[in-house]
Amino acid sequence: MYIRLVQRMHSRAREALNQHRLDKAAETDALVETLHNVSLAYKADGDANDRLQAIGAVIGHQIDSIIEKCEKHSLLAGNNYLPLLPKFYKGQRAVFLSFFESVDLVSTSQDQAVISAMKFVIEHKNNRSEWLPAPRDLDLSFISDTWMSMITGKKNSNALFDKVHRRNFELCVFTQAMNELKSGDLCIPLSDKYRDYRDQLISWDEYEKGIGLFAEQAGIEVDAKLFSEKLRKELNAAAHKADRGFLDNEYLVIENGEPTLKRLTASQKPPGLESFEATVKQYMKENDVLNILWETDQWLNWTKHFGPISGLDTKIENPQERYVITSFCYGCNLGPTQTARSVKILDRRQISFINQRHVTEQKLNEAIVTVINAYRDFPLQRLWGLGKSASADGTKWDLYPQNLMSEYHIRYGGYGGIGYYLVADSYIALFSRFSTCGSWEGHYILDFVTENNSEVQPDIVHSDTQGQSAPIFGLANLVGIQLMPRIRNWKDLHFYRADPDIRYEHIDELFTEQIDWTLIETMLPDMLRVALSVKAGKITPSSILRRLATYSRKNKLYFAFRELGRVIRTKFLLQYMSDIEIRRMISVATNKSERFNQFADFLLFGGKGMIAENVRDEQRKVIKYNHLVANLVILHTLVTMSEALRKMVEHGHSIDQDALACFSPYQTEHINRFGEYELKSRQETAPMESAMNITFLDDVMVPSGF
Repeated sequence: MYIRLVQRMHSRAREALNQHRLDKAAETDALVETLHNVSLAYKADGDANDRLQAIGAVIGHQIDSIIEKCEKHSLLAGNNYLPLLPKFYKGQRAVFLSFFESVDLVSTSQDQAVISAMKFVIEHKNNRSEWLPAPRDLDLSFISDTWMSMITGKKNSNALFDKVHRRNFELCVFTQAMNELKSGDLCIPLSDKYRDYRDQLISWDEYEKGIGLFAEQAGIEVDAKLFSEKLRKELNAAAHKADRGFLDNEYLVIENGEPTLKRLTASQKPPGLESFEATVKQYMKENDVLNILWETDQWLNWTKHFGPISGLDTKIENPQERYVITSFCYGCNLGPTQTARSVKILDRRQISFINQRHVTEQKLNEAIVTVINAYRDFPLQRLWGLGKSASADGTKWDLYPQNLMSEYHIRYGGYGGIGYYLVADSYIALFSRFSTCGSWEGHYILDFVTENNSEVQPDIVHSDTQGQSAPIFGLANLVGIQLMPRIRNWKDLHFYRADPDIRYEHIDELFTEQIDWTLIETMLPDMLRVALSVKAGKITPSSILRRLATYSRKNKLYFAFRELGRVIRTKFLLQYMSDIEIRRMISVATNKSERFNQFADFLLFGGKGMIAENVRDEQRKVIKYNHLVANLVILHTLVTMSEALRKMVEHGHSIDQDALACFSPYQTEHINRFGEYELKSRQETAPMESAMNITFLDDVMVPSGF
């Protein structure tokens, strides 16, 4: 919450800067016009005195006003919103100071500058002076040049100072503490998310015992020199291949060092696809969501994973029915009250009891694994994919703005959280996670390595821009995952040379940076230790990526993973722009995850798609419920479609496998989301006149006649 409050303060300051620019647009235009007139006056014919008089005529008595406006404008120039932070600091100071006093923050390196600054802030918390005397040992090495001028009043960062601006210094320290908590430069001992990540890694003795087998399975060289040499050769080979194929690549154009890829032509659909699809749908049996869940439980008994959490609770009657109804309730976001009105078997308290006392996030994961493993055995799904690749994508779930987990999402618009899913190439969802809108989605893209216990284990992962960064590329490579994302504005990324002396005939101007191979070689054991810890389940990839994907000036491991990721990402970008089939494959894969998001949203028809839960654990469970329900409906659709194909064959229809390969289990026409409700046509209806015969006496409603 401390991090979120500081981030929100900065976000509001950025918004205030944008609004300030809009409000001052006319004033800025007037200053530009004045500058234009001064320039014309200076350029006019005549000697220096004539020019000076002409300039004076333009400026006139406005000189002081112009200087004042220019100085105010320069304070916020270059997107510098920091001077606007104090406006949103009021009311937050006590909370931030309380956090510093209550939480034991520890530096994970020998650099104690931020810790010392925090102690200085706490010591002067009751001081209301604008300026505070600065002790000689106050280390401001962590402060940027922008902050320095606001804190010391001196634009030269190397200048001596004897005092600091109290309020600006506090804001700077609070901001730096937030950044270092995110990057791992500060930690909270014994905490979960923010403890020192090094304590979660395997020991060096365990590393020495396991590195040989790990390297053999992953195909990685343990020797630092051999590792970097292999990478260097692969990067150079990818560059030479792209260079040789440049003239024959009709989709790639390079102008002024900027690559541009032409839009892919659409793949041809098999002839007769639409008519064949319509025929298949005619043979598919209609059903409602509740009974779909019931039938799948008869097949798989996925509700066996649910049960009393403590093991001491009294057994319940008809547990299968209650578990299915509860999954329907939360997976479709109906809520206990509405579900009890529609399904008369249970009341709302019984449904809530099952959710709270019999279902956990872990139990939902186990049920999801059961569905995935059953889905894997069907022949039809193999036409769509073999489970060797998967795609990740996030979608916004609506939350109430007052919810502590809720944030405003710029891309999606509105308040909520992000449901993040990994969808196999055969359309079944393997993994789900719920996070805040402000988090980088790619932090969770590799968590399936430790959390996906199903028999479907992809080694190629696709995503969009949010699913990648240089450190993510680096870690994915070491844990044996080939990351192949669809990156927006990929041409703005740097291409890195394998060797500074190598030149390429056609694509040489693309390469603008060089790889620091020495850093990779030096830090290779530390990076492999992280990879082994992930494989051993000691730490989740998201735990380490939250730190490695956040810039840190102290953490050498961050720079090493970033450098390794630059090699892997450059190699991928060279393949991406050279091979049209890779582009098509990525496009098809990412479309599958986007379609799953739409399908999951189709099943989230209750509550207007708004998660009403205010507890973070319950919000995560709703995501898992919806994931489970979506997978169950996908499995049921696969069975229904297989049965429809069998009937078509019996009736003399021919089955076109090419057309069938274009299908997906995300069919909705045969699904009745809202179920069947009994119409009480024989029940006597009370006349509406009784509602008309009321009067109000002294603000009290009474029936007429009393």
